[in-house]
Amino acid sequence: MTVQEVAKAIISAEREAGGLMLHARHIMAEEKTDPRNVVTEYDRKVQQHMINTLSALIPEAHFFCEEMAHPDSLNVEHVFIIDPIDGTMNFVHGFGHSCISCAYVRAGVPSAGVVYNPYRDEMFSAVKGEGAFLNGRRIQAPDLPLEQCVTCFGSSPYNDHLTDKTFALLRKAYTVSLDIRREGAAALDLCSVAAGRAGLFYELELSLWDYAAGAVIAEEAGAKCFTCEGEALPYDGRKSSVVAGTPQSVRTFLSWESI
Repeated sequence: MTVQEVAKAIISAEREAGGLMLHARHIMAEEKTDPRNVVTEYDRKVQQHMINTLSALIPEAHFFCEEMAHPDSLNVEHVFIIDPIDGTMNFVHGFGHSCISCAYVRAGVPSAGVVYNPYRDEMFSAVKGEGAFLNGRRIQAPDLPLEQCVTCFGSSPYNDHLTDKTFALLRKAYTVSLDIRREGAAALDLCSVAAGRAGLFYELELSLWDYAAGAVIAEEAGAKCFTCEGEALPYDGRKSSVVAGTPQSVRTFLSWESI
């Protein structure tokens, strides 16, 4: 099976799963670790739908998903990395800015990424080496300086020890860039970079399922994606900082990292 065929299957599965989100009623949040880290029955339903659909496509595939108690090993030929609802807090509180995120990794190489926001019916997708697309239309991240861009950021709300550094960097970004946004879904922030809506996104700690698909899309759109220390993003299951944006904007951000 080709990567292109896998990407098409992910797109179909995410579109179906998006219906579960749009028709959700009486959403009840359960705390996972603290009041800021929550899960709903719909996270589990979407995740199970994705697993069922993609398992039928590639029976031997492994799954590395947010709502799995024990995610599968990543050291296999076929892996799907899934965040069933990225932006669960937005989902619970009716902000209408959440998405389904799925990356496909073949033999250790991030090969496809699909991110779907059902509220806006926006399907972002990319296959490695073939460019990035929004609803089938090619998108490109323009190489602009940060002074001509909006900055998106994540506040790493589960990690209070990162708060001071997060907002010290934000102060820099606010001073230099056109404006700032904190929208609460890292995968969609990465897609905003890919689509040229934002010139920079950063967050000091994310899980692999938060950034895997969005990073594939952003890079295929011509953006640069690194850790906040300027290193390649890890795909081995570790949590990581992430900075993504236009080449010029990322260079500017990395010059601040001594904060």
